[in-house]
Amino acid sequence: MKWEKRTLGEVLTLKRGYDLPSQFRKNGLVPIISSCGVTDYHSEMAKTGEGVVTGRYGTLGQIFYVNGDYWPLNTTLYVQDFKGNLPKFIYYFLQTLNLKNYNSASAVPGLDRNVLHQIEINFISEGPAQRRIASILSAYDVLIENNLKRIKLLEEKAFLSYKCINRDSHDVKAEKKKLKDVLDLKYGKALKADNRTIGKYPVFGSSGIVGSHESYLVDGPGIVVGRKGNVGSVFWSFDNFWVIDTAYYVESKIGLYYLYFNLKEQHFVNTDAAVPGLNRNFALDNPIILPPINEITLFENSIKSVFQLMQNLHKQNTKLREARDILLPKLMSGEIEV
Repeated sequence: MKWEKRTLGEVLTLKRGYDLPSQFRKNGLVPIISSCGVTDYHSEMAKTGEGVVTGRYGTLGQIFYVNGDYWPLNTTLYVQDFKGNLPKFIYYFLQTLNLKNYNSASAVPGLDRNVLHQIEINFISEGPAQRRIASILSAYDVLIENNLKRIKLLEEKAFLSYKCINRDSHDVKAEKKKLKDVLDLKYGKALKADNRTIGKYPVFGSSGIVGSHESYLVDGPGIVVGRKGNVGSVFWSFDNFWVIDTAYYVESKIGLYYLYFNLKEQHFVNTDAAVPGLNRNFALDNPIILPPINEITLFENSIKSVFQLMQNLHKQNTKLREARDILLPKLMSGEIEV
């Protein structure tokens, strides 16, 4: 295999994504890709086929692959022209370039495609070699994706159990309370991407996991609720974790499994005009209909094994990602030949 010195612009062309304000989005199946990944869906596509997208503003350095119809937002750059290279190979190759280091904006993190096109790289153009490398790395991603599907199925099973004990307001056994009577929403703590040291603890924002860090803020397992941006989004963390200031984390003496599913069903209202936001006091005034505490305890005990299976799959995925990420730069530098 022959690796040659090139510029990034010689092997691909990046282009800015397309505007699509929330009020113009229509329900559909086309994923809308922002700098954080898939954050919404739309009825129309801007691009189709194999695509590779990275953040242009906001969250920088993450690379996303899509196959089919998609809409890359204007906060992203997408590969307009692969110049004959394998898209899946480009997807993995870009992950080795640490694009966030090329931030060219002062106030808001940003990437200039013209600057990125000038990056000097070592690159292999041979199609068979690109396919072999992409195939090796894809094998890890397939296993990870299969585990994620199993986790989703297990969560759906747990949700059905939750629905069996959850009460409506007409049930004589139901206890009507407010969220503030059973839990508290604690503010996350700012942790800019530049101040993070990649580690084993997930960093959560309102869109879910946005990175990792060497230390944590909250003991896991736990629940994260979106405060700014994705208002009222709800995430579960199996591990100790960090919550940045765009989200809350939950503290409660009530079982967290029950609260996790309940919070996912809550109707949280946006209270900010410019940037979507969830006011803590308003959120805690939301009603909650509780079954008797002994039924919640029985639910928690019965569902514990399901969450344990989910956690085991989550740990498997962590190890698969670690193995893939160790292999990735070695394959992309030619240190390991295939």
